[in-house]
Amino acid sequence: MELSVSRRSLNYSFLPQSCPRSQLSQHVLLPVHLQQRKVQLFSTHLATRPVRSKIPRAFDDNNGFPSISPAQGGRTGEVRRVTKETNVYVKINLDGNALAENNSGIPFLDHMLDQLASHGLFDVHVKATGDIHIDDHHTNEDVALAIGTALLQALGDRKGINRFGDFSAPLDEALVHVSLDLSGRPHLNYDLCFPTERVGNYDTQLVEHFFQSLVNTSGMTLHIRQLAGINSHHIIEATFKAFARALRQATEPDPRRCGSVPSSKGVLTRT
Repeated sequence: MELSVSRRSLNYSFLPQSCPRSQLSQHVLLPVHLQQRKVQLFSTHLATRPVRSKIPRAFDDNNGFPSISPAQGGRTGEVRRVTKETNVYVKINLDGNALAENNSGIPFLDHMLDQLASHGLFDVHVKATGDIHIDDHHTNEDVALAIGTALLQALGDRKGINRFGDFSAPLDEALVHVSLDLSGRPHLNYDLCFPTERVGNYDTQLVEHFFQSLVNTSGMTLHIRQLAGINSHHIIEATFKAFARALRQATEPDPRRCGSVPSSKGVLTRT
């Protein structure tokens, strides 16, 4: 079973896996704002009981796509995605306290999902089992598809949010800039160069596949640009941190909007 999304305005611009460092901009963009808040992060990479395949699927008959409305009691999204290759459960709370409980079966991906929780101040819970005896591709992709769908569900009609997010995150020698728009129009512009093919056992090509899948299901416009960096781990981690901060900006309420949809046409849906 596959999650689907309208591809009316889906475009991608990708940079080859290797490119000269001279092409990277030397300009440094400062963070939009610096706020110090206590963040409580619970992370576990210990083996936990896998999601059972008999769990009811939380999808309607529209090609496996869930109804889009925020859950009662807060802006949360909860998705169960079961295929012949993977079994994925995701729950996200946009108004959380940076609680992370991630066990995807891919330790490095779990580490990146912890960054999403910590720097976005979201509660992120991911449990997944998959055919990682083959490779990490299917699980990495399906986790991203489920996260994007949970985000779409949590946002609902997107009334009162800022909609746009923009952040540059440094990590030692690495610097990555992320801009995003919760527009309802999926588009990814991806510009990262990795000096190595793997970080541990994690294939660096999977970073692109992760964000591509997340964009597909969330209906997000996302631009990722590497400004500096020669360490693959630092580049990827800076990317997830910048993405988390930009997403936090975009999803936070705009007090001047008074609950209206941040769009001149009055709607932010993929129609």
